[in-house]
Amino acid sequence: MTTEAEAAPAPTSRTVRARRITDGLEPKNVIVVLLPVLGGLRYGLPGIGWALFAILFAAVVPTLIIRYGMRKGTVADRHVGHRQRRLTVIPLIMGSVLLSFAVMIGLDAPADLTALVLAMFASLVPILVITAWWKVSVHTAVATGAVVCLAIALGPLWLLLAPLVPLIGWSRVVLRDHTAAQTIVGAAVGALTAGLTFWLAR
Repeated sequence: MTTEAEAAPAPTSRTVRARRITDGLEPKNVIVVLLPVLGGLRYGLPGIGWALFAILFAAVVPTLIIRYGMRKGTVADRHVGHRQRRLTVIPLIMGSVLLSFAVMIGLDAPADLTALVLAMFASLVPILVITAWWKVSVHTAVATGAVVCLAIALGPLWLLLAPLVPLIGWSRVVLRDHTAAQTIVGAAVGALTAGLTFWLAR
């Protein structure tokens, strides 16, 4: 079993591929694609506008929080690999997402986009709780939540994106950032929490 203290694997063609997948399909990038796709296909240009607003609080601000931590030396890397550091970063991200949700509710933003932002916040609640003792995968949680929410909003064909989830999980395990169990639990948390919240709130 891998641990947080275990050294990163030496670069090989396998780990290089895994790094590209981990970085390319990190939560921030998934959110940046997810929101405009759902907003644009459901509501056209106004939906894209609201999606960009939500991205500011769900992707841009969290990225700035992490980068600030890296500059201060409290966060070691862009994926916040140290479990205990996540206990500080996640609540800050939750606050940013919740602020976005409050503004969107107050300004009567499109229902599916508002529900999606709420689903993002809801997913972070069990992730934070689990992270108190175990390093559950945020990568697979966000990816699975995105696929499920797209399928609910736009149709079951979007479930064809589901194979991306085990691919992301594979990359996290190869890089020794997570165990297989942590990626599986992350995926389950994302699917259940985000999916159920989105379905009930839309």
